[in-house]
Amino acid sequence: MAYITFEEVCKDYPAGESVVHAADRVSFEIDQGELCVVLGPSGAGKTTILNLLGGMDKATSGKITVGGKEITGMRSPQLTEYRRLDVGFVFQFYNLMPSLTALENVELAQQVCPKALVPVDVLEQVGLKERMNNFPAQLSGGEQQRVSIARALCKNPALLLCDEPTGALDSKTGEQVLALLTRLCRDYHTTVVIITHNASIAQLANRVIRMRSGQVQEMVVNEHPAAVEDITW
Repeated sequence: MAYITFEEVCKDYPAGESVVHAADRVSFEIDQGELCVVLGPSGAGKTTILNLLGGMDKATSGKITVGGKEITGMRSPQLTEYRRLDVGFVFQFYNLMPSLTALENVELAQQVCPKALVPVDVLEQVGLKERMNNFPAQLSGGEQQRVSIARALCKNPALLLCDEPTGALDSKTGEQVLALLTRLCRDYHTTVVIITHNASIAQLANRVIRMRSGQVQEMVVNEHPAAVEDITW
């Protein structure tokens, strides 16, 4: 049984006298422990899919199931609990608290999640053992993104959602972040969903979902994902 299932999911937004179909009868499945890339140009519906999957927005119609839970049927308090306990979020521009150190930023996860991991241990896993007492302004872009990933991982989520996680990074630093995300899938069986317009990243994925105009154009299962060092940017 798939870990994530979208069944004929629609998300409509009113636009004057017309309606924008941000998600138009979207259906797909993702297995547990997969790295899935949702690929498409700006306006394809990628962010809508991420917001629906993360419980940050509600579908107009259709059914979304994650880990056996139908999140489309959840009320607001249940969605809050789902976001708090089951999902980790990684954003393009890090969203770190500038007045807190790397360690303190990761410790925020302990305040919202009872099953949180030890922040120091997680920062060591992402290669920031020597930088945990630095403030975000003292870190490179790649280091800030790794702090963001560590904060998400500290919640010990089953699902990690990444919105253009390498979009603000140079290619070398982006490779380091992608290597970390692929390792999470392999070593911890975390399900990772990355939305991006960068087709090169699709080479790393177990599953690629290509979107355009709010619809799934193609879904491809890759039996032999490429290693990070082998992809071309």
